[in-house]
Amino acid sequence: MVLAASDQLTRTRRELRRASSAVDRVGAEMEFFVLAIRAIPTALRLYRKDVIRLMAEIGMGTGALAVIGGTVIIVSTLTLFTGGTIAIQGYSSLGNIGIESLTGFLAAFVNVRVAAPVIAGIGLAATIGAGATAQLGAMRISEEIDALETMGIRPIPFLISTRIIAGTIVIIPLYSMSVIASFFACRFATVIIYGQSGGLYDHYFSTFLQPVDLLWSFLQAIAMGLAVMLVHTFYGFTASGGPDGVGRAVGRAVRTSLIVVVSVTLLISLAVYGVTGNFHLSG
Repeated sequence: MVLAASDQLTRTRRELRRASSAVDRVGAEMEFFVLAIRAIPTALRLYRKDVIRLMAEIGMGTGALAVIGGTVIIVSTLTLFTGGTIAIQGYSSLGNIGIESLTGFLAAFVNVRVAAPVIAGIGLAATIGAGATAQLGAMRISEEIDALETMGIRPIPFLISTRIIAGTIVIIPLYSMSVIASFFACRFATVIIYGQSGGLYDHYFSTFLQPVDLLWSFLQAIAMGLAVMLVHTFYGFTASGGPDGVGRAVGRAVRTSLIVVVSVTLLISLAVYGVTGNFHLSG
């Protein structure tokens, strides 16, 4: 009985240490996020050229990635095939009950509110975010960040805030291309592959496509871009343990940012569409 009580006490202490460590980790993340956001004006004032360089690097890629367009092509391709899948599944499913003409409604409704933002966020996490974590992690383990501090250069404005600014700005044209790609794929699959009348598709598409939904979709994409950059820069900046530690940091950052992407989608959907749905049935 004494041994059982001792084991229970040991397990309790271990769980308390884990809980305390988790709370400390959350506190460190929040402190880092606040410092990074507060340093944005400093980064804009002192490191404009670095922001522009990072924007080009994030959007079009460097080295071998520049050949295929970097993040722009990757995210656009993801949303292109997602839009095609929505059209194929929507036309087939609606055709079973004789209302396949409403495929244009699905393209305007599902793409803007759910599919395009989520897929674009996943693409951001897998490209921009993972790259930022790997870069910063490599700089951390090679002591480049410590060298910057020794030279009197504050690493958070120079390394973190510049990447946050670049990622948040680049997401706007990048997401525009993603939405256009998803719309194009839906129309192509419905009109060209399935042979639906282009006028019929355009009628229902334009009827149910609400400009305010596009606005909220862009705000959602910007929020996801900001959150993804904050998460990935934190894990890269705090990486440790050599090259193996950088790999673990990238894995943790991608997992965390994927959760953040769907959480942002859920929260914004609840805030914007949760009560009234912001939806009108007409046409």
